[in-house]
Amino acid sequence: MFDSLTGRLSRVVKTLRGEARLTETNIADALREVRMALLEADVALPVVKAFIDRIREKAVGEEVIGSLTPGQALVGVVHRELIALMGEHNEALNLAVQPPAVVLMAGLQGAGKTTTAAKLARLLREQKKKVLLASCDVYRPAAIEQLRVLAGQVEADFHPVTEGEQPLAIARRALEFARTHYHDVLIVDTAGRLAVDEAMMQEIRELHAALLPVETLFVVDAMQGQDAVNVARAFADALPLTGVVLTKLDGDARGGAALSVRHITGKPIKFAGTGEKINGLEAFHPDRMASRILGMGDVLSLIEDVSKSVDRDEAEKLARKVKSGKGFDLEDFKQQIAQMRKMGGMSALMDKLPAQLAQAAQAAPQMEDKTIRRLEGIINAMTPLERAKPELIKASRKRRIASGAGVTVQEVNRLLNQFEQTQKMMKMVAKGGMAKMMRGMKGMFPGMR
Repeated sequence: MFDSLTGRLSRVVKTLRGEARLTETNIADALREVRMALLEADVALPVVKAFIDRIREKAVGEEVIGSLTPGQALVGVVHRELIALMGEHNEALNLAVQPPAVVLMAGLQGAGKTTTAAKLARLLREQKKKVLLASCDVYRPAAIEQLRVLAGQVEADFHPVTEGEQPLAIARRALEFARTHYHDVLIVDTAGRLAVDEAMMQEIRELHAALLPVETLFVVDAMQGQDAVNVARAFADALPLTGVVLTKLDGDARGGAALSVRHITGKPIKFAGTGEKINGLEAFHPDRMASRILGMGDVLSLIEDVSKSVDRDEAEKLARKVKSGKGFDLEDFKQQIAQMRKMGGMSALMDKLPAQLAQAAQAAPQMEDKTIRRLEGIINAMTPLERAKPELIKASRKRRIASGAGVTVQEVNRLLNQFEQTQKMMKMVAKGGMAKMMRGMKGMFPGMR
């Protein structure tokens, strides 16, 4: 989503050279580039103006020290101001109340409230919370059924609705049910509209008064651009919001909402949603997002994703095998691509890689869900001996494997090429290549330990 913004801001580094101090004159062109980058990314004009003024104020007079270039010094200022714009640090849900803690979801239709409610329930279930999901959306066809199905997927309880029941009655009954059945958290999904209207706002105000939620989360589609700002302002005026959830951050829009919504509402962005998969919700960290926007990557979130998805025992077993010199075979490769699928495929990781590494990764074959399943199918069509000794796979065996997997011989060849590339990388790691790689990353990111 932030590719265009990242590209423009990275050019700022190259525009300033050979200056010992940042001045109003030598940063003028760079600030113009930053302003254009933000406007092209659909950041609201008042936000852009205030942001540029703050950068100018902080940057002018800044000394260029050590091995930094003037461009890098300015980007350092931009980085700090991006973090300030998005909220300094992550603010978690405040559930420190007498159970059940009520979380009310608000936002327009299509913003992703229902899916986000289920994703949030999943996160709370991981924290050993007993969660009840309830839907007050009696207008959208199948909205209640959608939440019921999602509740089953995340192993949360679901509050059923009787035919003809009105939103306020549903909410009150759900709250009483949560109290009597000792739920820790009640998450209430509300109805949306295609645009803000008074009837919707009145209904959600009544729901808020009846439920007295500890958290009122405004769910906004990050792909809405300038419209997101107007919607955010309307909801902030109508409700005492406690936080924002940005959805569809993996979309192909410009991402300006991520930089505008907090400034407009004055409320922290608590979560960011990516994709429709039930595990696609993560805590929003302004410092990490600022690093991603500036092409520095988000190594911490990447490590967290890997630690959640990777089978530690299997990883250690593979590491011992490679170090012992037994080699890396196609069965091991199959396990690695299965791990990749757990993490959402290559595209889920690319956005969190530093720009230089992301470019290198883009040159490699991409592994999305459909591709990963085909690769697994090809490996499953091989005999145990062929998986252990890939060098045996010649023309006749390739034809048999392709036929068994329902693919072309060219796809079998492509898999074998990918396997050889991975095998070389594993050999390099076994010989201490990982240490070299980490030393190189420390050079790119001085803050790494």
